[in-house]
Amino acid sequence: MPRAAPQLWDRPRLLGSPLGSAPGAPGSAPGIRDRREDRREDRSRDQRRRFGIGPRFWDRPQVPAAMTPYRQELEKYRDIDEDKILRELSPEELAQLDAELAEMDPENVLLPAGLRQRDQTQKSPTGPLDREALLQHLERQALEAEERHDLVPFTGEKKGKPFVPKEVAPALPGEEQVTLEPELEEALANATDAEMCDIAAILGMYTLMSNKQYYDAICSGNICNTEGINSVVQPDRYRPVPDEPPNPTDVAETLQRLQDNDPGLQDVNLNNIKDVPVPTLEAICQAIQANTHVRSLSLVATRSNDLVANAVAEMLEQNRSLQSLNLESNFITSAGMMRVLGAVGQCPSLTELRVDNQCQRLGDTVEMAMAATLERCPSLLRLGYTFTLQGPRARAAAALTRNNELRRQQKKS
Repeated sequence: MPRAAPQLWDRPRLLGSPLGSAPGAPGSAPGIRDRREDRREDRSRDQRRRFGIGPRFWDRPQVPAAMTPYRQELEKYRDIDEDKILRELSPEELAQLDAELAEMDPENVLLPAGLRQRDQTQKSPTGPLDREALLQHLERQALEAEERHDLVPFTGEKKGKPFVPKEVAPALPGEEQVTLEPELEEALANATDAEMCDIAAILGMYTLMSNKQYYDAICSGNICNTEGINSVVQPDRYRPVPDEPPNPTDVAETLQRLQDNDPGLQDVNLNNIKDVPVPTLEAICQAIQANTHVRSLSLVATRSNDLVANAVAEMLEQNRSLQSLNLESNFITSAGMMRVLGAVGQCPSLTELRVDNQCQRLGDTVEMAMAATLERCPSLLRLGYTFTLQGPRARAAAALTRNNELRRQQKKS
C-alpha cells in the first residue's frame, strides 16, 4: 500500500532561502549546530590543556557507534529538493507557512496590538461603527436571551426577626408657668445681668457661667460679675511685675569694712552687680582670708571668672568662719571649679556651697570631684548643683544624707 504524503506540519522547517533551506545545506540548523559544538569542544580542550586537566571520558577516542535515531531522521532530508517542495505547495499552505515564520512577540507590551500577533480575522469589514444600531442589537439580544432559573425558588417567606421601630421619646413639657410673689416678680424684672449672674451662682447653676464668675459670686459678699451670664470668657488680667531693684550694696564700703574686720558685717551680698572689676573681687576675697566675722559670701551674677575662683580657693584655705558660699551664674570653667573644690576640704566651717548655672558645662570630672568632696567633708550639708550623671548624683545624695545624719547626732549628744 503506498505511503501517504507527509502533512504540512510533518514537513521539515526550511531556513535557508526566503522560506528556508533543506537540512544539511550550508545554512541549515543542523550544520550550524555541528560547527558550534566543534568550536565549544576545541575551547574546552584548550582550557584543559592550559590548566593541566586530563581529557574527560567523553573526549577520549571511542569506537564509532551506530548513528542515533535523530541523525538517522535527519539523513532522510539531507538531499531533499526544497524548490520542488515549494512548487507543490498550494496558496493556502504558503500563507500558513508565511504566518508560521512571521516573527511575533505577544509578550511585548511596547508593540501595538496589531504587531504582537498575526491577523486571524476571516470576515470582511462591515463598514463604519453605528452606535445606535449596536445598542439596538445588544438590547434585542438581551431580550431574546432566556432568564436563568433560581436555584432556590422564591416563596415570599420572611426569615429572621421583623423590624420593630423604636418608640418615639415623649415630648418634653413646655415651660411651666411659675407664679411668684409680687415682690420677687418685681425684683427679678428689675434685676441687672450682674445680679442675675450672682443669683444663678448662689442657686448652683454653674453651667450658665464661667468658673471665674461662679467662684467670684460665691466667695465675695458683693456683686463681682459685671458682664452678665452670656458674656464672653476673658482671661485674668495680671499685674505687671516690676524688676527687682538694683543691689544697693556699696562695694568700696564693703571692702573697707572687710579689711577692718568689722563685727557688724556678717553677710556679704554682691549679687547682680555686674560692673565690679575682677581686681576688686580678688581684693574682697583676700580681705575675707583674715576676717573672723563673715558668715556668708554671695557672688551671684557678678561675671566672676577663673581668677576670682582662684582667689576664692585661697580664701577658703585661710578662713575658718565662713559658712555659706554662693558662686552661681558666673563664668567659672572646670579648671577654676576644680581649684575651689580642692580648697573646700580645708575650711571646716563651710556648710553650704552653691556653684550651679555656670557659662559652660563643667564636665564629668568636676561632678565626680564634687561627689568625692562631699564624701571627704562631713561638715558640708548643702550643695547647689544640677548633676548630669547618675553615678555622681547618687554618690552626692548619699553623702549629704550621711553628713546631715552625723550633724543631727552631734546636736543630740
